[in-house]
Amino acid sequence: MRTFSSIQAVSSWRATLAGFCASLVGIGLARFAYTPLLPAIVDAHWFAASSAAYLGAANLAGYLAGALVARSAARLATSRVTIRAMMLLASIALAACAWPWSFVWFFAWRFASGLAGGALMVLAAPTVLPHVPPARRGLASGVIFMGVGAGIAASGTVVPLLLRGGLAGTWLGLGGISLVLTIAAWRGWPADAEHANAASHPHTAPPHAGLVRGLYTEYALNAVGLVPHMIFLVAFIAHGLGQGMQVGAAYWVLFGLGALVGPVLTGHMADRTGFGRALRLAYLAEAVTVALPALGSGAASLMLSSFVVGAFTPGIVPLALGRIHELLPHHPAQQKAAWSRATISFAVLQAVAAYAMSYLFAHTGNYAVLFICGSVALLAALSIDVVLVWRQKLPLARPSGT
Repeated sequence: MRTFSSIQAVSSWRATLAGFCASLVGIGLARFAYTPLLPAIVDAHWFAASSAAYLGAANLAGYLAGALVARSAARLATSRVTIRAMMLLASIALAACAWPWSFVWFFAWRFASGLAGGALMVLAAPTVLPHVPPARRGLASGVIFMGVGAGIAASGTVVPLLLRGGLAGTWLGLGGISLVLTIAAWRGWPADAEHANAASHPHTAPPHAGLVRGLYTEYALNAVGLVPHMIFLVAFIAHGLGQGMQVGAAYWVLFGLGALVGPVLTGHMADRTGFGRALRLAYLAEAVTVALPALGSGAASLMLSSFVVGAFTPGIVPLALGRIHELLPHHPAQQKAAWSRATISFAVLQAVAAYAMSYLFAHTGNYAVLFICGSVALLAALSIDVVLVWRQKLPLARPSGT
């Protein structure tokens, strides 16, 4: 007969795997699968290249909208119901793209897939983590956000295989995969934790409020730091260095492999060091490796940069979420609100940085300046965190009692 603790452990891991499915569907497939499909959409004359680019931006706009409305939807229908609905929406949106009936039709479904992704990013992990023992929350959050990395890896492996069956079949296949993952996660979602805990911590003032607000800025600056690799890495290698698309694609595979393992590695690191120290180490490592393409074009440095930045692209997410839980340890409702604000700040500055860096490159033709800008943003995030911790006279290592 299983003990209560063993049953609880099984339940927490079921919830964690449900979170993995949510991030894979909402971000991994709904967003990143579009990148390798873009050339095929243009080649099949579904849409012109300029229109296809706007369709990619529709997902980012939807993501911001989803992050904004997620908590309101969860208050109306509970987090569990909202998450299930958003996973279904993402699956339907992917399948609906198999029919390019019009630009408006396609734009609406790409927006819907982004809406689902933004809501799932805000709701999924905070719904799961209160049911995971504190000592394993770093690893659990890493597993949840490994779904993002799995989607990046799939963008360079599974999608090209699906494309052999045609573009419409690829979209239907992605919708089918998402539906299977939605069904697999359906019974794994726990009930909302904040209602159970609200009475024991009624409207208490959040501790370390300055650090929490600072984290919003740091997380947004981190988004800026990731943009050069996410958008320009392949083009820099293929065109800037003249090594061709095949070599550029090989580095993108390295980026994807890093993204696949990054969240688990950073989550495990946080379990050992505390989320505050892990986050500062991440900012420093990112700042160095984002700058490497601007400092030299050797294969070793480019491989290191591609893999490490790929690892931190989803790997920074469990660290930021864990830091919020670390700073607001007994405030479930405030944790969810803080994570929603952090996600919104990330989405806004990522979109702004993408357009700003595209404009900068169009007027300078210089890839190196983009990577330097990204590195400077990450150093700024590190500086803000160190200064805020020092001003509040907190230890830079793991807080006692966590």
